[in-house]
Amino acid sequence: MAGASTAQGGTGRTDSGPPPGPRDGNPPPPAPRRLSRVRWRPVLWTAALALVVGGVVWALYGSPWLRLRQVSVSGTRVLTPAEVRAAAGARLGSPLISVDTDAVSANARRALPRIESVDIDRSWPHSLRISVTERKPVLLREKGGKFDEVDAHGVLFATVGKAPRGIPLLDLDADESPSLRRFGADRLLGEAARVATALPPSVAPGVRTVRVRSYDAVTLLLKDGRTIEWGSAEKGRAKARALTALMKAAPKARHFDVSVPIAPAVSGS
Repeated sequence: MAGASTAQGGTGRTDSGPPPGPRDGNPPPPAPRRLSRVRWRPVLWTAALALVVGGVVWALYGSPWLRLRQVSVSGTRVLTPAEVRAAAGARLGSPLISVDTDAVSANARRALPRIESVDIDRSWPHSLRISVTERKPVLLREKGGKFDEVDAHGVLFATVGKAPRGIPLLDLDADESPSLRRFGADRLLGEAARVATALPPSVAPGVRTVRVRSYDAVTLLLKDGRTIEWGSAEKGRAKARALTALMKAAPKARHFDVSVPIAPAVSGS
């Protein structure tokens, strides 16, 4: 009976000791967590990217292999490549990536007015290529035994001691003309250049002088003594076509008037 009473009133445990756990009564510390590889990936990618960017920057700005060593020049006709290189001012030994191509172009055009345009390309790993387009004279203005060259835009860009062959002389005498006060000498010079560039190829080589008396009074004097009344620089293509037709129809005429291209005229035949 006593054994049965003990079984009914007991808890079913065979030992009477305390439950497992730390003796001081505090809970056990949590187990250390291992840092996931996923968390490391952004850090690794950032470090790798920084290394790549740093290497590229060093290669472009610090590497001795990517520095300017050679400047080549093309397109020169009257100028020399040495003149263009000196005027451009590109410093040898500087990092090729740091060369200011706009500044190099501006330097060349400012120092050499004969240059109309400049194209500059970097040629890796260590060269710079400069391609220039020189102005071409369409008129010559004689002054003091020398000749000022005028391009198709009416720009005075150079003075030479000997007149280039095949370029007509400019006779600009508009001191008493109202056109001079209204437009100015530069505008009249530009109009004369427009006329010179509009001449038909069959006529241009035979022009000796382009005479300007006013904005709308431009006359061409040919080497064989014939004259052409051109008028203003307007409607240049129509005037060139009319002049070509007139010269074919009346080859012995001495004076041609195409100032009004829809009603051209000839005389002195």
